[in-house]
Amino acid sequence: MGAYAGGNICTVSGNKMAYYRTGNGEPVLLVHGITTYSFIWRKIIPLLKPHYDVIAVDLLGCGDSDKPLDVSYAIKAHAERLQEFVDCIGIGRFHFVGHDLGGGIGQIFAVHHPGHLLDLAMINTVAYDLWPVQLITALRAPIIRQIMMSSMDLGLFEIIVRRGIYHKERCTPELMDLFMKPLLRLGGRKAFLHFANCLDNRNLLEIETQLRTLPLPVLIIRGEADPFLSAAISEKLHREISHSRLVRIPTGSHFLQEDEPEEISRALLSFFKGSVV
Repeated sequence: MGAYAGGNICTVSGNKMAYYRTGNGEPVLLVHGITTYSFIWRKIIPLLKPHYDVIAVDLLGCGDSDKPLDVSYAIKAHAERLQEFVDCIGIGRFHFVGHDLGGGIGQIFAVHHPGHLLDLAMINTVAYDLWPVQLITALRAPIIRQIMMSSMDLGLFEIIVRRGIYHKERCTPELMDLFMKPLLRLGGRKAFLHFANCLDNRNLLEIETQLRTLPLPVLIIRGEADPFLSAAISEKLHREISHSRLVRIPTGSHFLQEDEPEEISRALLSFFKGSVV
């Protein structure tokens, strides 16, 4: 995967959304969280594409997608835009895989559009009212916003990324460049702060009852060393969604795709095969 998200563009409600697509078979939609974009799937995609049609999207405001500041970046709004997106690229039922906020977006999508999904997989996901984390809510403080608008502290951001990776030797200059790319421009920083400001855990609290009775298979993957999102999230999801599976990976932090791509891919491939009817 040499480019993120490549040259693929789909116009959704007047804004361009970028995506990377490769492989053949049933569609798999990969959805990132707030601090990343489609690059976070760079080690997963090669392992899935021999078997599936893999699509990694840049959410609005992220990566190579447009970054308007006059629309909501709440996860509920992202979920509804994804409905337009999948219609735009012409896929039918698909496997939804979400990381971080992407998992929350997946929960909303699954509740509102269950007929479009074969299954739902969530990796180190948000849920219920156990988010946003302090790191993200701090971005709403005026002084922090002012600092970020004027410049990016690369050293501070690298500390944050390193905390989210278990195998520290994988926090390479190349990886940091990928994380930083959208934030090097003022428009990217504005969009990132707008995303943080739009987050509202009521988006997930309002679907809590429907989530318990999702009519599709659910996989929860937890990197046990995640310092940002509590283990209570995955445990509660597994407890309340009776037919869900929970996979724990001890040697994975928040950015589990960088730490243990092979383990994630094995779990996903096994899950997908068991979900098809």
